[in-house]
Amino acid sequence: MVPSNDHYPARSSRATWTDELGIKQLLTHFNRLIQSPQSVQRLRRFILDLAVRGKLVPQDPKDEPASELLKRIAKKKRQMEKVDGRKKQKSIPTLTEQDLPFPLPTNWKWGQIAEIGLLSPRNEAADDLPASFIPMPMIPATYGATCRHEVRQWGDIKKGYTHFVEGDVGLAKITPCFQNGKSVVFRNLTGGMGSGTTELHVVRPIFVDPDFIALFLKCPHFIETGIPRMTGTAGQKRVPSEYFAHSPFPLPPLPEQHRIVAKVDELMALCDRLEAAQTERETRRTHLTATSLARLNTPAPDQATFREHVAFTLENIAPLTTRPDQIKNLRQTILNLAVRGKLVPQNPNDEPASELLERIAKEKARLVKAKKIRKFRLIADSEDVSSPFKIPTCWQWVRLDAVGVIVGGGTPSANEAGNFTEPGTGIPWLTPADLGGFSGSFISHGARDLSEKGLQNSSASLMPVGTVLFTSRAPIGYVAIAANPVSTNQGFKSIVPYVPDCSRFIALAMKTFAPEINAIAPGTTFKEVSGKIVAGISFPLPPLAEQGRIVAKVDKLMGLCDQLETSLAAEVDMQRHLLVALPSKTLR
Repeated sequence: MVPSNDHYPARSSRATWTDELGIKQLLTHFNRLIQSPQSVQRLRRFILDLAVRGKLVPQDPKDEPASELLKRIAKKKRQMEKVDGRKKQKSIPTLTEQDLPFPLPTNWKWGQIAEIGLLSPRNEAADDLPASFIPMPMIPATYGATCRHEVRQWGDIKKGYTHFVEGDVGLAKITPCFQNGKSVVFRNLTGGMGSGTTELHVVRPIFVDPDFIALFLKCPHFIETGIPRMTGTAGQKRVPSEYFAHSPFPLPPLPEQHRIVAKVDELMALCDRLEAAQTERETRRTHLTATSLARLNTPAPDQATFREHVAFTLENIAPLTTRPDQIKNLRQTILNLAVRGKLVPQNPNDEPASELLERIAKEKARLVKAKKIRKFRLIADSEDVSSPFKIPTCWQWVRLDAVGVIVGGGTPSANEAGNFTEPGTGIPWLTPADLGGFSGSFISHGARDLSEKGLQNSSASLMPVGTVLFTSRAPIGYVAIAANPVSTNQGFKSIVPYVPDCSRFIALAMKTFAPEINAIAPGTTFKEVSGKIVAGISFPLPPLAEQGRIVAKVDKLMGLCDQLETSLAAEVDMQRHLLVALPSKTLR
C-alpha cells in the first residue's frame, strides 16, 4: 500500500541514527540551552522527533525488515476477520512519494495506523463485570504517564462511549487536548477493559509496540501536521478520522521499536532529572536574590555589615538577576537605598538639609510675592511629618509640599474648536498614557498639544521646565520630568520644585514611593490620589550636593540594569534560536 523507500539515498548505520555535526553543536551549546525555561520541554520534543525518524538508536541488519512485519500484520488481520466474523476493513489509500514527510532508514517502511491495528474496536462483555471508565481529564499529556480511571459496571458505560482494552492506544482528538499531546496506552484497566470520552481515536495494535505508536502520536511532527487538518468551529475543532487512520506512519522493525521505546524512556527519565535540577537551581537563585535584596531593603544596624551586603549584591548583579522580574526588583531596591541615604556616603562638608530648607522657604516667599505661584495650603502647617524609616543625620524629614507646589491638570472641551492644535505647534499637553511607555527621565511632549485658548478654557496650568510629573489616577505612579513648559490633564498631581536643582531627586523619590502611594489610593475599580495626599507625603530631603551624587549613582546603576535587560533579552533570543535551529539542523 506504500511506495518503496528506495528513492531515498542509502546511509551508513552510523549516519542513520545521528547527524554528527548537528549533535556536536547541540552538545557544545547544551549548558547554555539548559538555562532556558523551555529547554527541557523542547528537548523532550526533540527526542520524540529523533525517535520516529530512526535517528535515536542504531539499526540492526539482523532485524526482520518492517516490510515483512507489515505482511505479517496483514495476514493476522485477515485471520481475525475470518475467525471473529469482523466487518472487512475499508480499503486503505495508497501513499505517494509526495505524502512522505522525511526519509527513513532502509529497513523501515512507511505505513498507516489503519494498517497496523484495528480502529475503533468494540468490546463484548457481561453487563455486571467491573470495568474502567476514563473521562478526558484523566488522559495524560506527558509521555509515559498512565491513566487514572474510575471503576464502574460495564453495563453502565458500554453505550455512548469509546471502547478500549488493555494495550490499546488512544488519541484525544478535540482542541486543545490534541495540541497538548493527550494520548496514552491504556494499562492497568479493571477487568482488562474500559470505555471513556467520545473525544478519542483508538487503535488496537497488531504486532506493533503500543508505546511506539504513543510516542509517534505525541511527536511534534504528527501534532503540528495535524493542527491545520482539524475541522469544526473554534473551540470545538477535531482531528478527522482520516488523519488519524491514514497519516504516513514510520514503521521500524519490531525489535527496533522496543529499543527505541527503551531509549526514549531512558532519555525522558534524564529529562525529569534535568527539570528537577533546573527547578532546584532556579529556586535557590530566587531565594538568594530575594535574600540579598531584602538585606538591602532592611539594612543591618552595623554599617560595616551592611556595606558588605551592598558590595556582594552589586558585585553579583548578573548571576543574581537572570529574569526580568528580578531586574525589576533590583531597580526598586536601588531606589529604596537612594532615598534612605544608603547608596552613596555622606560628606560632612555638604550644606545640611536644614539650611537647604531655609533657602527653599526664602525662594517660596519670593515667588509668592512676585505672584509667580499662588499662596495656598493643601495641608495645615501644624500637621506633623512622619518618619517612616531612619535617614542620615544631615538629612531632614519634610512634607512634599515643603519642597514644591502641587499642581493639578485640566482638560478643555474637545467639542469646542480651537482648544487643541497640531502636535508641535502649541503647548505640549500630557496624559497618563503618554508616560505609560516612557522609560526616560525627561519628557518634552505628548500625543496632543493645547492652544493658548485651550489652556485658558481648562483648569490646566503651564508648568515650567523641571516640573516633576506624577500620575495620580490609575495607573498611579508614572513619573517624568518636564524638559520644557508643559500642561497636563486631570490625571496628574505634579510637583513644581521651589529649587529646580531638586527635580531629579524628587522624581527619584516619587518613583520609589509610587507602590506605597498606589496602595493607599482610595477607590477600587478606579483609584485616584488627591492633591492633599500627595502634598502630605513624608519626604526625606538630603543636602543638595548629596542629591546630585545620589542621582548620578542611580543613573549609573539603572544603566547597568538596562544592560542586564538587553543582554538577558539577547540571551533568551539566542537560546530560542538554538533550541529551534540546532534540533532542526540535526533532523535535516
